[in-house]
Amino acid sequence: MSEQRSVVAGPQKMTPSEAFVETMVANGVTEMFGIMGSAFMDAMDIFAPAGIRLIPVVHEQGAGHMADGYARVSGRHGVVIGQNGPGISNCVTAIAAAYWAHTPVVIVTPEAGTMGMGLGGFQEARQLPMFQEFTKYQGHVTHPARMAEFTARCFDRAMSEMGPTQLNIPRDYFYGQITAEIPQPRRLDRGPGGEHSLNEAAELLATARFPVVISGGGVVMADGVEACQALAERLGAPVVNSYLHNDSFPASHPLWCGPLGYQGSKAAMKLISRADVVVALGSRLGPFGTLPQHGMDYWPKNAKIIQIDADHKMLGLVKKISVGICGDAKAAAQALVQRLAGRTLACDATRAQRADEIATEKAAWERELDEWTHERDPYSLDMIEEAKGERSPFGGHYLHPRQVLRELEKAMPADVMVSTDIGNINSVANSYLRFEKPRSFFAAMSWGNCGYAFPTIIGAKVAAPHRPAISYAGDGAWGMSLMETLTCVRHDIPVTAVVFHNRQWGAEKKNQVDFYNRRFVAGELDSPSFAGIARAMGAEGIVVDRLEDVGPALKRAVDLQMNHGKTCIVEIMCTRELGDPFRRDALAKPVRLLEKYKDFV
Repeated sequence: MSEQRSVVAGPQKMTPSEAFVETMVANGVTEMFGIMGSAFMDAMDIFAPAGIRLIPVVHEQGAGHMADGYARVSGRHGVVIGQNGPGISNCVTAIAAAYWAHTPVVIVTPEAGTMGMGLGGFQEARQLPMFQEFTKYQGHVTHPARMAEFTARCFDRAMSEMGPTQLNIPRDYFYGQITAEIPQPRRLDRGPGGEHSLNEAAELLATARFPVVISGGGVVMADGVEACQALAERLGAPVVNSYLHNDSFPASHPLWCGPLGYQGSKAAMKLISRADVVVALGSRLGPFGTLPQHGMDYWPKNAKIIQIDADHKMLGLVKKISVGICGDAKAAAQALVQRLAGRTLACDATRAQRADEIATEKAAWERELDEWTHERDPYSLDMIEEAKGERSPFGGHYLHPRQVLRELEKAMPADVMVSTDIGNINSVANSYLRFEKPRSFFAAMSWGNCGYAFPTIIGAKVAAPHRPAISYAGDGAWGMSLMETLTCVRHDIPVTAVVFHNRQWGAEKKNQVDFYNRRFVAGELDSPSFAGIARAMGAEGIVVDRLEDVGPALKRAVDLQMNHGKTCIVEIMCTRELGDPFRRDALAKPVRLLEKYKDFV
């Protein structure tokens, strides 16, 4: 294998296909995701001798999500490829999700041949405009002789810009003879930021009496959790995770307080509301991740904000800041710790008191979660009452989602990776998912697309086969992704999928409850057994309709995954109760001006 993975040195005669493949080898590519197609078959023919495995998927959107999960776990590129035209257009949603997760995915888009472009030929499309909103760089191979150059640039830019890039290749440009030299990968050595801004931040922290640290996705990307921990420990500061980055600080640490944002931790929100200085470490402070929640508008209006981000365009974009540092989260945290070493800080005097406050708020939140067995709004109470007289189709009962999520939390294996889809129950899961190490939690971030979680965890499993991999999805989102069970079975990629079967599109249905007087349109989902479908596909399936079976079912599924190489779908029968809406400000009470619609208010 080592001989196969060597890269030709110096200028050489080769075909463009060879230049393309050799450049991927130089960038460490060992797996790609996609569906094979004639547009790139000449290059695909030499993937195997180059040490590259193309993992065929069921749908190209799944391939894009798999590349996302692969990159987020490994820290390397995820690569996706497909047939020109429809195979490529199928990937747009997944690349958008990778863009908002800042994931270095390279999408290779073979294009219609140059002699037929503009004539409306078979599977012809303008593929660059499709992705211009969701890529950091678009490389279009303008001549076969430039194949290695553009390929290398796409791989370099994905890492330097931390986001997807597109490599667009006319299909006839894979052929011919060129002279090329394979470029070596170029990686940025990111620094801590400017001296002036670091000194300014250190002076501000020295005067802070109640500093709070937000640990964002940039901390994970920079492998900076230990540096974040050192900074928090020097300050005695509570650490809150930015929205959907629950793996950015170890949950067992006394200073960890949980995530901000939708269905986040009340302890985190209460503590950050008291801050006089906030260190936003590796976070763009996205608007959705700082919205009011649990009835609390918790963002501290008068606190001074120190924002640290590797992308200068994010500094001060969403929140007003006092100091902006354009730098690597790890290096910046280390630089701040050095500047604070040996100094007496204003917060030193209150370290013990603040530690007590942190412990008290965390304990109160845990108690509340233990007691919060079901939703308490009028609609949910009606649904719970209705469910009392029902049996699930399997003879048991419909379960409260919050109780299920708590039991799943308790049963999580060590070193677990979890992906969550978009939807009501999945979002409530934000209160219950805790991690000890980074690169463990994956969500569609602010893109919020259904069908994300399952293929993403498949890609994560390919990157880290030694780690337990679990996805969460509701029955609506599951319907968009369940076909990738075939990918797991066909290619021996064992994962565990938890499906919350509550027979509805819950997130949007909640809006119909709150704003449209329970007039439900297109929200109900009647489905056969998803565990049964899984078994028909060659996977294992477990149905859970008793609370005491939730933890054992997850443990059994993980055992099947880790010790028997089996994918297992855990189908959990849930009541139709619903958690809070995503945003209470997103809709308005309806007004009807035409007589025929006057009752629809």
